[in-house]
Amino acid sequence: MNLEFFIARRLQRWRSGEQALSRPAVRIATAGIAIGVAVMLSSVAIVFGFKNEIRNKVVGFGSHIQIANYDDNRSFETRPIQASDSLLSELRSVPNVRHAQRFATKPGIIKTGTEVQGVILKGIDADFDWNFYRPNLIKGDTLTLSSKSSEAIDTITDILPPPPSREALISKYLSDLLQLDIGDEFLIYFVSEDNIRARKLKVNGIYSTHFTEYDRQFILSDIRNVQQLNNWTEDQASGIEVLVHNYDRLEETTDELYFKVSHRLQTDGSALLPQNIEQLKPEIFSWLEMLDINVIIILVLMLIVAGINMISGLLILILERTNMIGILKALGSRNWSIRKIFLFQASFLILRGLVIGNLIGLTLILVQHYTHIIPLDADTYYVSYVPMDLNLLHILAINAGTFLISVLMLILPSYIISRISPARSIHFE
Repeated sequence: MNLEFFIARRLQRWRSGEQALSRPAVRIATAGIAIGVAVMLSSVAIVFGFKNEIRNKVVGFGSHIQIANYDDNRSFETRPIQASDSLLSELRSVPNVRHAQRFATKPGIIKTGTEVQGVILKGIDADFDWNFYRPNLIKGDTLTLSSKSSEAIDTITDILPPPPSREALISKYLSDLLQLDIGDEFLIYFVSEDNIRARKLKVNGIYSTHFTEYDRQFILSDIRNVQQLNNWTEDQASGIEVLVHNYDRLEETTDELYFKVSHRLQTDGSALLPQNIEQLKPEIFSWLEMLDINVIIILVLMLIVAGINMISGLLILILERTNMIGILKALGSRNWSIRKIFLFQASFLILRGLVIGNLIGLTLILVQHYTHIIPLDADTYYVSYVPMDLNLLHILAINAGTFLISVLMLILPSYIISRISPARSIHFE
């Protein structure tokens, strides 16, 4: 066994009297490490949890990637593209693509007895992915839409396209504002240059994501409602929404889709342009990236506090063992060998602090993750509770970083050992 490590272990096991100088310093240093680690784990879990929640909500409303007309100005009054079944199948064959679906949007106005509200009617098809809306559904059900490919033609009347569904999914924000409930019907008006058209829809479900910016805008209904309003064919849509398996490969997948569809010219000569959600909503993702600065500041402050506590503890340990240092020097031990003893001893204290800090921090994270005991104002923070992201890589990085940085910060103060004279230190009490 390494001699320095052996001596450090013996010193760690040795218990001095109640008046020992190092006892309170060691406890304070250990507590500093433990509190720092607990705060760092909680801070990282909260920030990444919040970022994931917001990102998932933005993606839920707009998908990971949207393919639309290249000449489109990205308003909700869009130019159509040919979103054929063959194109959808081709997109779904791209690696990392989980799903592809048509959508169409059109601005409208809802007028009830006392309220008027501008909204966006988002038309969806029968193959729409409901994984985002189902967990946020608070009343009613999702929409029941028929697929054109599954319709059987039994009579001459079946050759005509079926009428669009009048079911609609609205947000709780709009439900409260317009005093609409499940089963209620309402009129939504669409204003064009030469006329005003209206559609009567029926509330089939009410959702709430607490993301007011989007909740107050979007109403979901059959895509054929928008197609009829715009005089589009059944294959025309505002665009195609693409969902991916791995978000970390979003840029790569966007580039793959660009090369896949860029050569497909539309009937008016325009091309298709895929854009991912970070390109479509740069202001939101720039804001989320700024949250990383808060994490960095917290990590730096906690590491500084923990390092200062450990430096104080190390100096007190050296002061208490001055007599032992003199004896070891008299026996021929080198300064670096003696310094390693105290660095090993300090490492034991850091490890103890890490264990305690992890127990505290992970307990808080798990309790909040599963119980949501700490609430938030959803109108301000877009979530109703403090979200937690439990990531093993983050936990390992915080522990490894805290240990390494704390030990490195102790190397310079340990040089004080080289200034201790054996002749004087042997008589030191």
